[in-house]
Amino acid sequence: MTTSGSTALLTDHYELTMLQAALAGGTAHRRSVFELFPRRLPDGRRYGVVAGVGRALDAIERFRFDDEALSVLRDGGVVDEPTLAWLADYRFSGDLWGYPEGEVYFPYSPLVVVEGTFAEAVLLETLLLSIYNHDSAIASAASRMTTAAAGRPCIEMGSRRTHEEAAVAAARAAYLCGFASTSNLAARERYAVPTAGTSAHSFTLLHDTEEDAFRAQVTSLGTGTTLLVDTYDVEEAVRLGVEVAGPELGAVRLDSGDLGLLAVRVREQLDALGATGTRILVTSDLDEFAIAALRAAPVDGYGVGTRLVTGSGHPTCGFVYKLVAREGADGTREPVAKRSTDKISIGGRKFALRRRDAAGVAEAEVVGIGEPPTDDGNDRPLLVELVRGGEVVGREPLDAARERHLRAREELPVAARRLSDGQPVIETIHLP
Repeated sequence: MTTSGSTALLTDHYELTMLQAALAGGTAHRRSVFELFPRRLPDGRRYGVVAGVGRALDAIERFRFDDEALSVLRDGGVVDEPTLAWLADYRFSGDLWGYPEGEVYFPYSPLVVVEGTFAEAVLLETLLLSIYNHDSAIASAASRMTTAAAGRPCIEMGSRRTHEEAAVAAARAAYLCGFASTSNLAARERYAVPTAGTSAHSFTLLHDTEEDAFRAQVTSLGTGTTLLVDTYDVEEAVRLGVEVAGPELGAVRLDSGDLGLLAVRVREQLDALGATGTRILVTSDLDEFAIAALRAAPVDGYGVGTRLVTGSGHPTCGFVYKLVAREGADGTREPVAKRSTDKISIGGRKFALRRRDAAGVAEAEVVGIGEPPTDDGNDRPLLVELVRGGEVVGREPLDAARERHLRAREELPVAARRLSDGQPVIETIHLP
């Protein structure tokens, strides 16, 4: 962003050179429909999660070529003066429909449908893709992790493992998919995501003894605090922790070693010391597979960092943004599509619904081309209005999206909960 907060330069050079050529050629104002969609799910995944919608709407509102942005383009010779003059007055005035935040998606789900002139809509390509690809990758990983946790709380703590702004977006996306809190304070400020945290190994090492460190922490933060017990000897640290805080000690954290075995031993020790209510939290490069492996251990919560903020092996979703319809010479809308091998798109304005059986379990993603598919009485429309005539109409609280995700995930067949590699849990059907 520019120092003024504009998002206009968060884009690729070629978006503006296409605009210049279209303006000069007289095609820039043709009514067009663009679609943001995935051609496939990341390898082995059974569903994906839509995230970043709220952030994208905020970014569209700030997509303005102010004096600072125009100076960058002019000084760099990026586009000519007629194009700069057009950009100075740019305001997206079209319509945008999309899957609401927290919804699940499948191959060729029409996640965003952008309607407007070619000039207006093409400029949003890079901005929308960068937000949706990142946030949806984090959300998709977070959903698998909270599924594996089976109701035990997960804490997002990956800020130090990614770009500082990506860390804020990742915390938001993780909370959307069921994480209980984050370590990132900017996420608290911007999105009201609950934050949590106590101390690191450096705090223990600062003090002359581990007991001194524990006493300082408990005196300042109370007996309900979480003590990190693996700086030296875990068994001795647990004993000291209960001695200092008493049986009301809130929690202990394990950050190294065989977490499952240690959790069993620590639980036994805590119970023997009378600290039966003290929780055990574990951290250390956890992912959904490690969380699932700890399901039988007496673990009360998980702190997840690196694997979450990198999408657990899939840091992007592979979304694309393609022109699927445009105004023809006779003024009517006609479908267009890319037909290259392995990179096809399907022409036409899309509509989508989730087909469900009599019990409300999802059976298919049904995509209508040109007109909405017929609802058989138990289906659920997926596209909602996000922007109307350039004005944002689809903004909602993050907690609403969080609740939506839980409902959408519960609607999927039971196979969606498996962490083993598999195909999309429901098929995508296109209707002409």
